[in-house]
Amino acid sequence: MASKKAHKDRNMRDLRIGSNIAIMRKVLLDPILFGAILLVLTIVTMFIVFPIANILKESFVYEDAISLHHYTEIFRLSYNKEIIINTFKLGITVSILSTIVGFGFAYASAYVKVKFKKLMNAIAILPIISPPFVISLSAILLFGRVGLISKGLLGIQNANIYGFRGLVLVQVLTFFPVAFLVMVGLLQQIDPSVEEAARDLGASRWKVFTTITVPLMAPGIANAALLVFIQSVADFGNPMVIGGNFTTMAVQIYMQGIGSLDMSGATALAILLLLVSVSAFLVQKFYLGKKSYITVTGKVSRQRELIEEKNIVRPLSFLILLTSSFVGLMYILIPIGAFVKIWGVNNTFTLDHFKYVISIGIKPIVDTTSLALIATPITGILSMVIAFLLIRRKFIGKAYLDFTTMLSIAIPGTVVGLGYVLTYNKAPLILTGTGTILIIAFVMRSMPVGIRSGMASLQQIDPSIEEAASVLGASSKKVFTSITLPMIKPAFFSGLVYAFSRSMTLVSTIIFLVSAKYSLLTVTTMSQIDQGRIGVASVYSTILIVIVGSIILLMKFALSKMGVSADEIEL
Repeated sequence: MASKKAHKDRNMRDLRIGSNIAIMRKVLLDPILFGAILLVLTIVTMFIVFPIANILKESFVYEDAISLHHYTEIFRLSYNKEIIINTFKLGITVSILSTIVGFGFAYASAYVKVKFKKLMNAIAILPIISPPFVISLSAILLFGRVGLISKGLLGIQNANIYGFRGLVLVQVLTFFPVAFLVMVGLLQQIDPSVEEAARDLGASRWKVFTTITVPLMAPGIANAALLVFIQSVADFGNPMVIGGNFTTMAVQIYMQGIGSLDMSGATALAILLLLVSVSAFLVQKFYLGKKSYITVTGKVSRQRELIEEKNIVRPLSFLILLTSSFVGLMYILIPIGAFVKIWGVNNTFTLDHFKYVISIGIKPIVDTTSLALIATPITGILSMVIAFLLIRRKFIGKAYLDFTTMLSIAIPGTVVGLGYVLTYNKAPLILTGTGTILIIAFVMRSMPVGIRSGMASLQQIDPSIEEAASVLGASSKKVFTSITLPMIKPAFFSGLVYAFSRSMTLVSTIIFLVSAKYSLLTVTTMSQIDQGRIGVASVYSTILIVIVGSIILLMKFALSKMGVSADEIEL
């Protein structure tokens, strides 16, 4: 028996080796395919794996020897332990509240006949096209020491929006759209016949909701909560602007690495944050992502009859309208603040802030827009190439490429930025301080979303069309450019739109990489807030939102002329 098993194992091993040799031979016979595989493997290794490996290595080095000193220091100092507790406290609180608000929006959109569905979708898009700290800036204008509500309406002197409560407010308003977008699709997939059967048997709306809808959505709710948790703990912009004395790990990594020049201590903290974020992502992806129920899979039997009872529609509509109006108000305040001389002190109309930006501070606008425009097509093409290779081709290193690009979604921006500083600030490849490293940062932070979008589109397309072209003698390049890319152009252009908006609003990664040669809008805006120049910060934020919104509209207009409808663009 043992000899038969050994013989079988040997045969299986020989088959695997033979299969790998055949795959390698096929790849080597196609120079374009081989070059593409080599290129993407090199890119992800250099700009995802190496930076993280260097952070890990640096965190274990103390006085030129391998040591756990930096990790023991983190847990020895009460200040660091407080920062870790702060991060978890914030992440858990924000994930719970954001999931509740997001579920309310999603339930109303999928189940209730409300009049504000377009408004809800608009609110969901706003965080994507605006800087990550714009709501923090608005919160200062509303609830700060000279805030419109705190001082103007309530008469509170020296109101303090900074700290845990202010941070929870702005993060919930920033991240609840993430939960909404995750859950609304799942709610729409629940077969209404199950709930209607319970109603026919005499169950009340509340009974159906608590015993059928919520249990069916339990994996989706947990999924959304974990995604928000990841976003919250990795957030840098909001805690930096409005955190006050409530410091989080993402902010401390920057303060320790750049402010105190303690790179080794910063790397240890970065590894801890990375473990938290990646662990939550892996649970979400491989455990909760596989949780489903038969009534939430496949096609629904028929269209759902929306709830019209006034006792449900009216309060839900009021809460949604109130939340949406409040979020809308926070965005409207930004351009208003740009035209006010000194907010809350001298509210006279002025163009001084615009004059300052135009005469002295226009460089960040030009630098950011030009670098984002360069990064956008690179991101779009590279994302589709990687998606094509992962879905349509077999090659050695495919599992490594898939796992690396997927995992890069969960890596906090501050960790990536710190890794780039450690890796590309010395020979043989010195990139820090150049526009190249900024473009690379833009590409690598936007690329994973484009890859997943491309993979989802390719999985819906019959591969026999591409196989027929290959049989007729078309090269991999010809198949990709003439057949694959035209069929997945909605995903490709969605990736372009997302890449541009993400590049324009990125802050956590590039704050480590900016130099005197290149100034970026988000970093400049945060600097103006830190100096108390709220009017100038409002101008920069307004210009940023206008640029991103205008480019997106122009891209959608151009795409409509190319036969791609706005509904096909996932933004």
